[in-house]
Amino acid sequence: MRIPDEIADRSARRERSELPGSDAGRDETAAERIDRNLRELMEELRVAIIGVQVLFGFLLALPFTDRFAEIDTWQRDLYAADLMLAALAIALLIAPVAYHRLVFRRHAKRRLLFRANAMSIAGLCVMGVAICASVFLVTSVIYSGAVAAILAVACGVVIFGLWLLLPGSSAEPEEY
Repeated sequence: MRIPDEIADRSARRERSELPGSDAGRDETAAERIDRNLRELMEELRVAIIGVQVLFGFLLALPFTDRFAEIDTWQRDLYAADLMLAALAIALLIAPVAYHRLVFRRHAKRRLLFRANAMSIAGLCVMGVAICASVFLVTSVIYSGAVAAILAVACGVVIFGLWLLLPGSSAEPEEY
């Protein structure tokens, strides 16, 4: 029995990477890998987008509370900067979805994947700063400036440690 050329060509293009940290053991073509990576990225964005939208909703509602009138000028400036950071994070995290819709069926998935990844990382970084600014804003109403600043810095250390340093560390187990 003869294997059709299309199936034989596809099998020949499949790669199995043996590099550490690679997709070792996956039997997929480059196109299948891009599809999988894009699908995984879009699933991850769903989680991040919900988080930043909740933060943005909180920030949008804040000026309509009674205590908002009591905050200092610098706190108002911090609030405005924080609101804009949350809006920018939303824009960066939703941008890959819009990009995907605009290049749909234009054979641009590889370019989409790399640009979407960059926008997602930038969006997560901006979201982390917006979270820290929100913590600083709220704690500055409750505590003195020094305590509020310490809490905001601690928040930043935890967020950026978990989001950037830990994934970038090479301390991975040999096997699962």
